[in-house]
Amino acid sequence: MSASLREPLAPAGHSSTEALPDSPGASTALLEAYRPGSDRFLATPRHTLLARGVHSETAHDERPLALRVRAALDEAHADGIPSPVVIGSVPFAPGAPASLAVPVSVRRAAALHKDPLIALPVPDREAAADWQVREVPAADAYGAAVAAAVARMRAGEFDKVVLARTLELTSPQPPDLPAMLRRLAHRDPSGYTFALPSGAGRTLIGASPELLVARRNGRLIANPLAGSAPRSADLAEDVRRAAALLESAKDLHEHAVVVDAVRAALAPFCSRLEVPERPTLVRTAAMWHLSTMVTGELAEPDTGALELASALHPTPAVCGTPTDVARDVIAASEPFDRGAYTGMVGWQDSTGDGEWVVTIRCAEAEGNRLRLYAGAGVVADSTPEAETAETAAKFRTFLGAVGASL
Repeated sequence: MSASLREPLAPAGHSSTEALPDSPGASTALLEAYRPGSDRFLATPRHTLLARGVHSETAHDERPLALRVRAALDEAHADGIPSPVVIGSVPFAPGAPASLAVPVSVRRAAALHKDPLIALPVPDREAAADWQVREVPAADAYGAAVAAAVARMRAGEFDKVVLARTLELTSPQPPDLPAMLRRLAHRDPSGYTFALPSGAGRTLIGASPELLVARRNGRLIANPLAGSAPRSADLAEDVRRAAALLESAKDLHEHAVVVDAVRAALAPFCSRLEVPERPTLVRTAAMWHLSTMVTGELAEPDTGALELASALHPTPAVCGTPTDVARDVIAASEPFDRGAYTGMVGWQDSTGDGEWVVTIRCAEAEGNRLRLYAGAGVVADSTPEAETAETAAKFRTFLGAVGASL
């Protein structure tokens, strides 16, 4: 597999796309230009996209989502866009409406991490932030849900479930979403940073470390993450935590469950599929993650990125296994609707090329409220204390961007 296929993939150019010069400041200019509303911003390790306006939206009906997206792209092509792109988010719950649109225009630049201006500092705190923070559920209730799930797994009812909790942040004024997006992007410029409409008056914003799947010219790449440890400001301790994660039987088992599910979901689409035997490590500003890079060749060249993503979604990394049982446990244990959280964010063009990212390390903004999400993979060896601490560590990505604390 060529080195270029080990990165997420850029969309093909078309008449509504403006490719900015590969020069200092081009990528950060798109970041600075983002405005909430109809703008859709997506930065990946390969490119930076800013989409504006809505030419059309993907229909919500009984057809498979991949077919509805292809229909929206075909209609846009018939309207005079030679190579249209659909961009947006898909929720966690099956059958819930997606927020996907063909934009009027797309501006594209190189990756943020290649722009030297991304190294310039941004304020650590949001101006005039005065957040009131409420945990839903409270930490002790979350720990009790973890303990109950562990007891059921030890009794042999299921193998894994991902349980999440939220933080509800409210302030006297609506949050400054462009400033929040800039802080997220500067904190992890090599990750997947996004901000896009998720419903009437709502904005989904976040910085995910996890690529679900990318497809280009008949080839695919998936990068499942499962098994995590918080980073440390002390270098020696940070290295110790990374090494311990690589040897953790509990985390290696959790990771293997996810990789096996990814292999099983993608194999029917592939003439060749390569899955490394052991995971490696990836890091964000807040967390270490076990990572496996899966690559393959498609058996049918017409298989699109969203069809692959739909076959994978949800992986055990965000739901559990068996999937149906895990969904039932999540519904009974979480006192909130996940909405877009643990769904997917991404794009697809009319050739079927595209990339889809797992929607984690995110929040949904509506009015003067932010709802933050974080989850932990619960297996039979889990403890309530460890999983509660893991969610607290994952919240740090967003809390640091908004100037709040838990």
